[in-house]
Amino acid sequence: MRATELLHVLVLAGGDGTRLQELTRELTGAPIPKQYCRLLGERSLLEETVERARHIVPPARTVVVINHDHLPIVGEQLRGVPPHNIFVQPCGRDTGPGLLFALRQLAQRDRTTIVAMMPSDHYVGDNRAFAAHVEHAAQIVRAHPRKVAVLGIRPDRAEPGLGYIMPSTRVRGVANAFRVAAFQEKPTAESARKLIENGALWNSFVLVFRVDRMLELIEQAAPCETARLRAATESPHDLAAGYRALAPWNFSTQVLARITEHLVAVRVDDIHWSDWGTRESIEQTLHALRRVPPWRTHAQPHAA
Repeated sequence: MRATELLHVLVLAGGDGTRLQELTRELTGAPIPKQYCRLLGERSLLEETVERARHIVPPARTVVVINHDHLPIVGEQLRGVPPHNIFVQPCGRDTGPGLLFALRQLAQRDRTTIVAMMPSDHYVGDNRAFAAHVEHAAQIVRAHPRKVAVLGIRPDRAEPGLGYIMPSTRVRGVANAFRVAAFQEKPTAESARKLIENGALWNSFVLVFRVDRMLELIEQAAPCETARLRAATESPHDLAAGYRALAPWNFSTQVLARITEHLVAVRVDDIHWSDWGTRESIEQTLHALRRVPPWRTHAQPHAA
């Protein structure tokens, strides 16, 4: 049995993309989140991510988290994803609540499900190679269900806007897999250079884990935040008000950085990857593809 037979893909699409609002306004006439923009070709980043998921699992096992405010923007971008697999959170509260909101719903279906979580707004140059790395990570989690596998990208430059994984010793008998010594989120340029010199990897924020194990780790690392979200979601009638009252919190800093002993980094060194968090990072990718950035033309691609 392949590891992916137990796998679901969870796409996080609830971000508001505030860093690139000026750019998306130029392209679409409105400051919409970048995952809904067509920055490369005919498909939006969200559509590209859903297509990437199809290289890993069938559409019936693809789940997407969006915000209620994004419903008018989404349009038909999630065609092919079963409606019951589109989880709509009342509003965006950063990656922590967004992930926990989805996991609580998945747990009601099957707490032992293995999930490959991925952002909706990143660029990946080779979907088939990416799928192979996710399958490898799923195999690790199947064999070690109390571990969380994270894809770490081999850096090609010092980038202060990204998170970094510091790997330690190799996992015996597993290719390209390392224990994790530490995380560092968005270091200075000088710190990023030193991290890379010491073998650090970029944090792709692509994780593979069992639902029940991740819920357990989140509760251990962020008990107060978990309790607040549980209280907000246990009353459907007051869900919107309760959710909006939640303080935003970041999953990488609040959870991943506190559970490094439970993580396995899977090194990825054969894929062009970018988080497309800045105009400059998008231009770097398009330059490598010999494409002209859409904001340098008179074309105005629409969002949906």
